[in-house]
Amino acid sequence: MTASIPLPYVVFGVTGRTGAAAADALLRAGLPVRVVVRDPAKGRGWAERGAEVALADLTDLASMTRALTRVQGAYVVSPQHYNREDLFELAGLIAGTTARAAAAANVPRLVALSSVGADRESGTGWIAMNRVFERRLADAGIATVFLRAAYFMENWTPTIAHAMRTGTLPTFLAPPQRRLPMVATADVGSAAAALLQEEWKGTRVVNLAGPRDYAPNDIAAILSSMLDKPVDVAVLPEAEWPQALAGAGFSAAALAGFAEMTRGLNSGHIDMGSDPSTIGRSGTTPVEQVIKDIAMK
Repeated sequence: MTASIPLPYVVFGVTGRTGAAAADALLRAGLPVRVVVRDPAKGRGWAERGAEVALADLTDLASMTRALTRVQGAYVVSPQHYNREDLFELAGLIAGTTARAAAAANVPRLVALSSVGADRESGTGWIAMNRVFERRLADAGIATVFLRAAYFMENWTPTIAHAMRTGTLPTFLAPPQRRLPMVATADVGSAAAALLQEEWKGTRVVNLAGPRDYAPNDIAAILSSMLDKPVDVAVLPEAEWPQALAGAGFSAAALAGFAEMTRGLNSGHIDMGSDPSTIGRSGTTPVEQVIKDIAMK
C-alpha cells in the first residue's frame, strides 16, 4: 500500500523578503512547498532545495488557479508596483484575481500579507492597496488570516547606507524620538509559515510587530555605537520628500501615496491599536541585527 503524498503549501512572493522567508521556514521544517514565480529562472534555486515550482501571472485567473489547486494552504502577497501610475488599480486587479483563483481552487486556508493601518478607510496612502487585498479575499469566503505587519525594519536600508557615508541619518518619520512598532521581514515570513500550519475557521487579523518599538533616534544611536562615530538624525520636511525620493523610480501616484502614508504614520492615524479585534504577535529579531546585516552588505 503506497503512502499518500502530502499536499504542498503554496508560497507567493519568493523573490521578495517575506515570501522567501516563509518558503525557507516551511522547507526547513521538512514540509512540501510549491513556490509561485513568473520567471522560471527565479524558481531554480527553490527547485534545487526540493520545492515544486509553479508559473503564474498574478493577473491571470487560469494560471493562478492552477498554482493554488490541491494545496494545504497558501501565503499570498500583492506586490506593489511603485513605478506605475495605475498602481492602485493594478493592486485591485491582483487582489480580485487572487480571491477568485483561491475560491476556484478551493484553498483550505490563506495567510495574506497586509499592513498596520489596513483597517482605516482613508488617509493611509499605499496601505489602501492592502485594504483592498483584505476586502477581496474576505469576500471569497475562505478561511484567511490577514497578517498586518508593522513598519519593516529593512525600510531603513537606504538611509543607513547614507548615514554610514555621511554621519547623518535622514528620516521621514517624525518626531524622531517617537517610537513605532517595527518588524524584520524574516519574522513576517516565519509568522506566515507558522500560521499556515495552524487550524482556524473564518477570518482573523494578526498584528505582527518586533520585540520592541523603535524611534529614529534609536536607529541612529545603534548605528553610532556600531560604527564608533557620531550619527545625527535629520528629519526631512515634507517639502523635501520628492527630491529625497527622486532616485527611487516612484510614479507621481506612488509618490502621493507615500506622502499620505507617511503623514498617517507621523500623526498616529496609522497605528497598531486602531483595530481592537486584532490578535497581537511579536517577532524575535531585534533591529540591531537588521542594522548589522544592512551595514555588512
